[in-house]
Amino acid sequence: MTNDIDVLNTVTKTLIDSRKGYETCCKVVDDSYALKSNFQERAQRRLLLIEEFQSAVGALGGEAVTTGSVAGKAHRAWTSFTSLFADDEKAAAEALDDGEEFLADKIEDQLSKSDLNLKTRALLTKAYADARDGENFADMLEKVL
Repeated sequence: MTNDIDVLNTVTKTLIDSRKGYETCCKVVDDSYALKSNFQERAQRRLLLIEEFQSAVGALGGEAVTTGSVAGKAHRAWTSFTSLFADDEKAAAEALDDGEEFLADKIEDQLSKSDLNLKTRALLTKAYADARDGENFADMLEKVL
């Protein structure tokens, strides 16, 4: 039987990574106000999702995670490093695309579990839609940059 707390915490870690990724992108594209503003808005949306997931874990009697994953930290470090050698905006878009795809795949994997409660499934579906939106945004950026 699936433990909804574990599922929510697993995705929360990746949502935290995603939020930090958007914050890293803000630093990388420091010269582009429009991109920076969009990244900040998306980071804020992720924070709201994180808070919803953490609240749901608490409502189920669990302890919500508050930090991201080691893999996410490594990905952000790589993004910062590669931006030294590439067009900053292009590097940010590529890293964002990779991160959003990873998040969507992680959520999709959790959604495949048939015994999730309705609230958990609804939160996962909401986060999945937001990750796909982020991936579409990154794809659009890659085409125009």
